[in-house]
Amino acid sequence: MSEILNLVDNVESNQSREIFWDKDVYNLELERIFARSWLFLGHESLLPKPGDFITTYMAEDKVILSHQQDGSFRAFINSCTHRGNQICHADSGNAKAFVCNYHGWVYGQDGSLVDVPLETRCYHGQLDKAKLGAKHVRVETYKGFIFGCGDADAPSLEEFLGEFRWYLDTIWEGAGGGLELLGPPMKSLLACNWKVPTENFVGDGYHVGWTHAGALAQIGGELAGLSGNRADLPFESLGYQFTTRHGHGFGVINNAAPAIHVKRDGWAKYLADTRAEVGRKFGPEREELYVGHWNCSIFPSCSFLYGTNTFKVWHPRGPHEIEVWTYTMVPRDADAETKSMIQREATRSFGTAGTLESDDGENMSSSTFVNRGTITRDGRINSSMGAGFEGPHPVFPGIVGSSFIGETSHRGFYRFWKEMLDAPDWKAVKANDDTWDSMFTNRNYWTDKVDAAE
Repeated sequence: MSEILNLVDNVESNQSREIFWDKDVYNLELERIFARSWLFLGHESLLPKPGDFITTYMAEDKVILSHQQDGSFRAFINSCTHRGNQICHADSGNAKAFVCNYHGWVYGQDGSLVDVPLETRCYHGQLDKAKLGAKHVRVETYKGFIFGCGDADAPSLEEFLGEFRWYLDTIWEGAGGGLELLGPPMKSLLACNWKVPTENFVGDGYHVGWTHAGALAQIGGELAGLSGNRADLPFESLGYQFTTRHGHGFGVINNAAPAIHVKRDGWAKYLADTRAEVGRKFGPEREELYVGHWNCSIFPSCSFLYGTNTFKVWHPRGPHEIEVWTYTMVPRDADAETKSMIQREATRSFGTAGTLESDDGENMSSSTFVNRGTITRDGRINSSMGAGFEGPHPVFPGIVGSSFIGETSHRGFYRFWKEMLDAPDWKAVKANDDTWDSMFTNRNYWTDKVDAAE
């Protein structure tokens, strides 16, 4: 365990390259992060009717998410309790039951075992079906987004999201209509470690002007000025970075929500028409966030770009590969034409073959596979940008960095990643609740900044 603790240095703001390559680290992540965290399963809009289901993953565990007759949602492991075969092979649909195609065992919409061929004749009345239902996982929903957790002792979903809900409510509830996801998701394989895209989305504003320089120059609009990382831009007045207790975080670029959309009229009008209501409900600070562009990750492996409105899940497939699922995130009460236009623009930029997606994919793969070299892997990677220029804020929860270009949210993500790998259980994690942000030592940063401005 001492070797695990050395993988992340919170004081010097660096990480061992082993975290992107080592198989033992990955296996520990499956056990202590993915099996104990709340993982995104789906959205209510993707399975609106009783009997609707989707098949998905919790890390490498196959899962069925099913809409129950009473309106609730249940999730259970997609594996027959007889000989372990996958129960359901369809991506989605509507079903009264699920039948294993190996021996015909039948599972209800809730995962209970309801019928077994030749039960009386061959099992002689001795099969206890009540004990042989598919293994369930905890399911909870927040603002229509459905998450599952494999740890009975984990906190509730609302507790896991914690103060990050203050930010999510700004867009997941918004003016009142909330959001929905347009599916089915695009699916692709990417040769990279799952943490590389998660850290990119959690707040990497630094790469935007360099990696995407060509695309931004062609797209134009509010972000065109970032192309080439021009030094004449007032970066400290363009946005912020945020990190919260359980590693969730994001960076925001002010007044840039639809910036990557070339065809944006409907989306821009929707924002203009609803921002005042968001301000009335949540206050001026969150109204400003509402019309900003967010790059955001919910720990451990769910990410989205609000404004561009792409929504990603990074399903790990070993330490060196992920399966990327991409949805489009749209306002539930927007008109059909606006939703369709948002989806087309999001697909153009961050679909499987999107212009910006291709830029990122090459970097993510390279950042993983360069570490196959033994000499290379005996080194550290740096995430110190903006260290000290961050701290508790008088309005915003968590720790707030002074610019959207920084690594406050990176440091927050790896702080919690290290904590989860070190902790034997959630009781040990909860013991750190009062001191989780102690690594961010400039406690008066924002107070001093306000005083200096006055």
